[in-house]
Amino acid sequence: MSTEDATLWISEADVVRAISLPDAIDALEHGLALEAQGRATNMEKTHLLWGEGHTLHAIGATVEGEQVVGTKTWAHTAGGATPLLLIWNSETGRLRAVIEAFALGQMRTAAVTGVATRWMARPDAAVLGQVGAGKQALTQVAAVCAVRPIAQVRLFSRDSDRRTAFAQQVRSAGLGVEVVAAETAAACVADADVVTLVTRARVPVLGSAELVPGTHLNAIGAISPEREEFGQDVFERCASIGVDSLASVRRLSKEFRTRFGEDETAWQAVRPLSALVAEGAGRRTGADLTLFKAMGMGISDLAVGLAALREAEAQGLGRRLPHPTKVKPRLTRAA
Repeated sequence: MSTEDATLWISEADVVRAISLPDAIDALEHGLALEAQGRATNMEKTHLLWGEGHTLHAIGATVEGEQVVGTKTWAHTAGGATPLLLIWNSETGRLRAVIEAFALGQMRTAAVTGVATRWMARPDAAVLGQVGAGKQALTQVAAVCAVRPIAQVRLFSRDSDRRTAFAQQVRSAGLGVEVVAAETAAACVADADVVTLVTRARVPVLGSAELVPGTHLNAIGAISPEREEFGQDVFERCASIGVDSLASVRRLSKEFRTRFGEDETAWQAVRPLSALVAEGAGRRTGADLTLFKAMGMGISDLAVGLAALREAEAQGLGRRLPHPTKVKPRLTRAA
């Protein structure tokens, strides 16, 4: 079977062999630069709620010059999720790859935090305070440590057992940082240079009073309209506000919709991360707070997925499957 006649199935293990989190950060930064040039475009995120907190998601993107278009879809349920990223040749429509995307999703979600922290946090940021200890939590810590000289990580989760276990997990991750399990969210973020919120909170877990001047805040967890992680008073102190996808934030972020509503002039203060990357200016000296909000976007998945696909092909990873062959539909019940 030639590669032209096959689709490459890349497993979770193959993804992890192919790329690391620092690789994902660099790949995503490149993808954001392409977006700023008008060469990468997001498909607007679609989102469906059912049952008690169950959600169906689909996102996608295309990259000019790479001849690829991709979509990722997953259903988040109480029993878990099985995300898949599909990459097609944008000229022929042939399916190039199916990528099992849980590890990839963790890396792309963390990578956007890494890129935002690289361009929005103080260069000398040494203390990270993170609220949340779920499935995305460890890679979020690692992403900030990858782009800033973090010496101490403070962690908080409302569940004390989970908090203790997560602190030990971070200590064992080889990040070379001091790890402190904080007793409260306020203690976790007190005097922190970078704060990351990665929770499923439905009411804010912190507000402006808990954040000292010079802090950069990453708000990563509230990606659907019923969730909310930070108070409205945070906006009043922000010198810079960045988002991964402005369209998704406008439709799906409770925090931003409450703040800006339908005021087009007010929304001008909110800038895509791709624009901040393209400018290359970094954080303004003396800025009070900076805020980054991530909802998830197709360019993130496609940029990191492409990096995994290229490296998998170079290393001979994955399984070749026959490309789908068209068959005419059966029009009657008779065989």
